[in-house]
Amino acid sequence: MIISRYLILGSFLMVCILSACSSNTSSKRAADFLVEDLVIEVPLGGNAWLVDDVSLNERMISDQGLKNWTKETSLIRTFVRVNATGELCLGLKAKLLKGSSKVKVTIGDESKEIAIHKQEMGLIPVGCFNVSQKGYVQIDIQGVSKTDSYFGDVSHLIIGGEATSAGTDFVKDDFYWGRRGPSVHLGYEIPAEAGDIEWFYNEIEVPEGNDLIGSYYMANGFGEGYFGIQVNSETERRILFSVWSSYVTDDPNNIPEDEKIKLLKKGADVTIGEFGNEGSGGQSFRVYDWKAGNKYRFLLGAKPTNDNCTDYSAYFFAPEIGQWELIAGFRRPKTSTYLTRPHSFLENFLTEMGQFTRKGTYLNQWVRNTEGKWFEMTKAKFTADATAHKDSRLDYAGGADNGKFFLKNCGFFSDRVPFDTYFTRESAGAEPIIDFDSLPYRINDTQ
Repeated sequence: MIISRYLILGSFLMVCILSACSSNTSSKRAADFLVEDLVIEVPLGGNAWLVDDVSLNERMISDQGLKNWTKETSLIRTFVRVNATGELCLGLKAKLLKGSSKVKVTIGDESKEIAIHKQEMGLIPVGCFNVSQKGYVQIDIQGVSKTDSYFGDVSHLIIGGEATSAGTDFVKDDFYWGRRGPSVHLGYEIPAEAGDIEWFYNEIEVPEGNDLIGSYYMANGFGEGYFGIQVNSETERRILFSVWSSYVTDDPNNIPEDEKIKLLKKGADVTIGEFGNEGSGGQSFRVYDWKAGNKYRFLLGAKPTNDNCTDYSAYFFAPEIGQWELIAGFRRPKTSTYLTRPHSFLENFLTEMGQFTRKGTYLNQWVRNTEGKWFEMTKAKFTADATAHKDSRLDYAGGADNGKFFLKNCGFFSDRVPFDTYFTRESAGAEPIIDFDSLPYRINDTQ
């Protein structure tokens, strides 16, 4: 919206672009620039990150914007996508309770400095920058000097100019999900003649440098759960297998006893628990130091029982170990099904890590039916979550390359791939060689 409350600048603004304070003419130009060009409010709460120390994001970036800003070394980076080139004009909506400070704003190779004096929350014009390419623009803010403890609080960037004439994209609401970034998925197409599917096989390679904290590379998704690998911290990685309860709730404590997920068997060093917030159910994970650049194999089974339940089992093959190992077997009450909706996804589950790009490759997808026949899945539909669908974040991509599918998200790259696109990979040609009789525990044979 046009910020009409800033039309009268003489008494309202106590700060200005440093170079614009030398004459009445330059002050008028600052006023004209402010009124005519700064029309779009970009909240830092959903669009800015600390890049020099990600651990400070929660302390310094809130829904209200940038706060607790005391260090010259803190680099605050905001991303806005523009659909035209030309001048991008901007200002900061900022306040400072005591003293004054000097702040530098940078886009590309061009920087401008502004002064902030003691004031309530108000608009401080910065200037115009040339944007030569459409797509995401990186806007950096850094403190230069201050007379008191803080550089100030900044709630919004206010932008306008020719670069915004064809529209802009940024996170306007649901800041938690916007900061996490878009989740992306591959829905595999099962050959029509396959029939009832008892087993789903997949492989994942995470390219070196893409194993970022907060990443979940989900290999074997199905109608009732998911199975894959995570990076949980600098020192911990997990293999995760979960099954949703048929009772719909975000609180596992609300699930009736006769609809709780039942543990049948867990593998060595596997922890069993429950999960909530995104549906609820049974969860299992094994802490395992998997490596980027290595290929990991996943095998998921499902078989209905005689009493309106379905048993699921998840097996993991690490090249460092050289054999299939059980993660867990679960029983889902009030469900009678074989495997449906085989899919994979890639997500970031930490808000402070939504500023970094990650990529996963998914290869050699097969399903095995109840008659023991394998079918290769070489076609997949690329989809994305609500964050992508409402254009809060457009940094998502997928595709097929060199016989592999890939998924990519976050980090504000500009070359997105439209969701609902279909990809086809080259056939691997050779079905998985698995001795099912030698699996560590045949969950699917239990009744």
